[in-house]
Amino acid sequence: MPSPTGTLEAPGGAVGAVVPQARSPVASSMWGTRVSVVIPAFNEAANLRWLLPQLATVDEVIVVDGESTDGTEDVVRELCPHATLLRQRPQGKGAALRAGFAAATGDVVVMIDGDGSMDPLEIDTFVALIARGFDVVKGSRHSCGGGSADLTFIREVGNRVFVQLANALYRTGWSDLCYGYIALRRSALDRLRLHSDGFEIETEICVHAVTGDLAVAEVPSYELSRRSGVSHLHPVRDGWRVLKVLLRNRVRRRAEMARWLTARQAPAEQAGLEPADR
Repeated sequence: MPSPTGTLEAPGGAVGAVVPQARSPVASSMWGTRVSVVIPAFNEAANLRWLLPQLATVDEVIVVDGESTDGTEDVVRELCPHATLLRQRPQGKGAALRAGFAAATGDVVVMIDGDGSMDPLEIDTFVALIARGFDVVKGSRHSCGGGSADLTFIREVGNRVFVQLANALYRTGWSDLCYGYIALRRSALDRLRLHSDGFEIETEICVHAVTGDLAVAEVPSYELSRRSGVSHLHPVRDGWRVLKVLLRNRVRRRAEMARWLTARQAPAEQAGLEPADR
């Protein structure tokens, strides 16, 4: 199975991280592709005031608002009037992202948190790798050039444990797993078969990309501190959901391989039972 990391020269092939060059403002048109940015938001008005102005050159901005009560909708209308604003009852980050993916029309879809912890200036690096042939490009805080100013001790330990487990179960070489700065080729979304409602959707994307034989690259990303408010992530509850995604999909993968082997062996066995023509 191919490694989920890669270089510019070998999509889906070599192990390692792609180190971004000099940073520049977001400019999707330079890659000749339309870019949609999907932002799940639940009471993130103050953070969106910082984030939205930096997405002025993105082709499409989709904000999925989980019935916020802090004026999130007003901020979106004021600072990004061309944005698509979707409203849904709060069901979790995964549900919000899936709604945004369904509404996206760009060739590349970038998911970015609404808390201001992800630097929009990194988007062009993600898009460049999609343009070079990758289907999924995931940010890594633990590869060379990445980092985090927001990881707590518990979250960091949990993430590292899940990374080791995922690499063992799926024979991958990830350096980060539970991080939601990810770019996707929109045409690959159906093959990802996403159905998670919570934070575990980040892991589900990674796992389904591997089992779906998609080309995946991992790039350094620096996670900033949440600009205001408190995180909606619950380490124990969401950690349990991540674990279930890892184990459930591994069992499903084995079942699919068993069915494939059975189907492949059946014609040969049947041919062996047939008498010779002469």
